[in-house]
Amino acid sequence: MKKSKSIIALNRKAKFNYQIIDQIEVGIVLTGAEVKSIRKGRVSLDNSYAVDKKGEFWINNLYVDLKNYENSPETANNIRSRKLLLNKTEIYKINMKVKQNGLTMIPLDLHFNNKGFIKILLGISKGRKKGDLREYKKQQDWKREKARLEKK
Repeated sequence: MKKSKSIIALNRKAKFNYQIIDQIEVGIVLTGAEVKSIRKGRVSLDNSYAVDKKGEFWINNLYVDLKNYENSPETANNIRSRKLLLNKTEIYKINMKVKQNGLTMIPLDLHFNNKGFIKILLGISKGRKKGDLREYKKQQDWKREKARLEKK
């Protein structure tokens, strides 16, 4: 029997601040205390992003609250860089998109997959300019108003 994907944390500002072009689900390397904290929901995706370092992808500024785990050696570093698990062909394809088009990789959500592993949904995206943000906000407001009017 398959489990449904259960979301642990969302990056709500991502779809507002960035235009999502492509999405990819990747694994992440975590320690035991980090997994316990993430299972309790003590994680924040705000201001986090992924970068390429020597042919490997790392996620920066992913905050995992470890204050209840004094015995763990990583308690002093809640925002350390964490390695993302991708194969060589995926890394190559993502690098081509990011470097040619000047795109950014940001996490959209953190979730458990069907087998219970913690995964990150990365969005390959382009930042919106101030005028684009206003236009996006207008469209969202119009959709909301239209749905309200259709209910009545």
